[in-house]
Amino acid sequence: MARYTDKTVLITGAGTGIGAAMARRFASEGARVALMGRRAEPLKAAADAIGGLAVPADAASSGQVADALARIHDRLGPLDVLVCNAGGFGFGTLQDNSDEDWNASVQANLNTAIVTARAALPDLIARRGNILMMSSIAGLAAGPEACGYVTMKHALIGLAKSITRDYGPKGVRCNTICPGWVRTEMADSEMAELMQRRGLASVDEAYALVTRDVPLGRPAAADDVASAAAFLCSDEAAMITGAVLTVDGGATVVDVPTIAFSED
Repeated sequence: MARYTDKTVLITGAGTGIGAAMARRFASEGARVALMGRRAEPLKAAADAIGGLAVPADAASSGQVADALARIHDRLGPLDVLVCNAGGFGFGTLQDNSDEDWNASVQANLNTAIVTARAALPDLIARRGNILMMSSIAGLAAGPEACGYVTMKHALIGLAKSITRDYGPKGVRCNTICPGWVRTEMADSEMAELMQRRGLASVDEAYALVTRDVPLGRPAAADDVASAAAFLCSDEAAMITGAVLTVDGGATVVDVPTIAFSED
């Protein structure tokens, strides 16, 4: 498929994991892809692998984003798609979070999306483009000891709805993807912690445990999320905006209070 021929896509947090997978997918469908992130080395490797443009920058910094967009305009042209994928931080309970911890979560998850979306809107209005927010099923329900992360992922859904309401009349679509467990380096580190807590022998055992009650019974691959992103930002989804799409193997349809009735 070549749904993105002659289109320019910017992905934040694109050096590894879901971001890198989306970069590969958009490039495979003809897009000119710019990859933004703070870690220059993995960002360059991901960009080089697809013939994309690496733009090292902090997506929460208005100045750095403005400079990055100027470079993208010069090399690739104006944006048709913005994917706000940067995130992280915010783990621990509310009492565990210092002001510094909390602010780091706001910066990494919410401010990166606000700053890049605001900067990209002139292009996206002119080209009737798309914004995609990468939230999480943590934006729909709370996991334990992840107060900052849960709060910011909920906020991203609200941000997407606000953008949808205000800029839909100007031709901009904005949607949100909420992945469940996805096998990435970040998730692997969480599995390592679970292995220690539960005395598990392998990462595979840890993933099996966290997806035990998921209807499809397994974590997603980063490419699964990339496929959903490529659809939502394409002309095939021309009438879809303000939507929240879960890519979670059915995790969020499970009625947690009844799990005990299905256990042997």
